[in-house]
Amino acid sequence: MNIFRSSAAPPRPVDAASFTGTARTRLLASSDHETPVHAYHVQFEDHARTHWHTHSGPQWLFVTEGRIRVQALGQPAHDLDTGDAVVFAPGEKHWHGAVPGTRGVHLAVNINAVTTWLEAVTDDTYRGETNHR
Repeated sequence: MNIFRSSAAPPRPVDAASFTGTARTRLLASSDHETPVHAYHVQFEDHARTHWHTHSGPQWLFVTEGRIRVQALGQPAHDLDTGDAVVFAPGEKHWHGAVPGTRGVHLAVNINAVTTWLEAVTDDTYRGETNHR
């Protein structure tokens, strides 16, 4: 058993080289046994978002507060509500952040994954076409 105390990993500002806007992240738990798994709590303020990126393994996102916008390359963006989840496949180029005009929080679980950060998401892409259910 390995217990991870939230007091040992307070939220910290995100890296401006990988995110646009104000966001905070906290490593909730991690394990490098047989299959590495890392879980993060990420808070996005209005207009905050990741840059485009890929993961070498799957990434699971669980929306826990507010609304989160997600987009995979070549697809319209999708707005997710509290309780919704999305899974990105290994190598799938994507981004995620707060829906414009709101804030959002998600849990990100990276499974056997290394993240490759790419270019920033433009304001036009961020505000662009969405698939609203």
